Amino acid sequence: MSARPTGAPPEILEACDLRFGQVGIANARVRNADPDALRASLEVRVHEAPSLFQRAPVVVDLSFLAAQPADAEVAALLDAVREAGMLPVGLAYGDGATDELSRRLGLPLIAKFRAAYERAEHSEPVDEGSKSAPAEAPPAVPAMAPKPALQHLHPVRTGQQVYAQSADLVVVGAVANGAEVLADGNIHVYGTLRGRAFAGASGDASARIFCSEFRAEIVSIAGHYRVFEELPREFAGRAVQVWLEHDTSKPAESKPGKLQIAAL
Repeated sequence: MSARPTGAPPEILEACDLRFGQVGIANARVRNADPDALRASLEVRVHEAPSLFQRAPVVVDLSFLAAQPADAEVAALLDAVREAGMLPVGLAYGDGATDELSRRLGLPLIAKFRAAYERAEHSEPVDEGSKSAPAEAPPAVPAMAPKPALQHLHPVRTGQQVYAQSADLVVVGAVANGAEVLADGNIHVYGTLRGRAFAGASGDASARIFCSEFRAEIVSIAGHYRVFEELPREFAGRAVQVWLEHDTSKPAESKPGKLQIAAL
């Protein structure tokens, strides 16, 4: 199953990658500085999943553009996001220039959505004549012990959201229509999953979703989502697992990823 929306030409979708992040905030990675192209790309997503993206808060990431646009151009991009039906709430943290830009535009700089890289023109020049021996690497920081899974021992009601930060989430009961369950790790639902499930919310592409009875509205792994207007007959009402499969022949940042579903 493709994690990308279908029914639109590739040149429209390639203008922007839209991935879901932690606690329901979308991250729009702008790949085309043309406001019309950005608006068209986002409108496809909003049209396909209005309950997910209509008036959704969006963090705008400019680091995938070859050069940072001028202030007026960025303002036009933000207007394009609004015209598509979404609400820009800030810029993804990137480098010093992004920091200055956010201040000039009066927007927050959101470090949780870290830009992919700092632009080469902002790196310090290296004096080839004054090279010294490489500094010793800092001592390795011991990995923190994983947190135990968050156990939610009741059904998740419509309009309720349960989030397991830096942990798996175990729900003993059903997840109702209009409810959301999110976890930085895996999600286990010992009951009917009717609402929305977002696993790997902080970017863990190895996270999985497991449920006893599959009737979900939306599932997402590491920001790659799948909306179900109609459930596939072979999985509706069955115990399933959902995971993200990448094309390993492509660089990480260009892998669209495919959400896979299999009966348990």
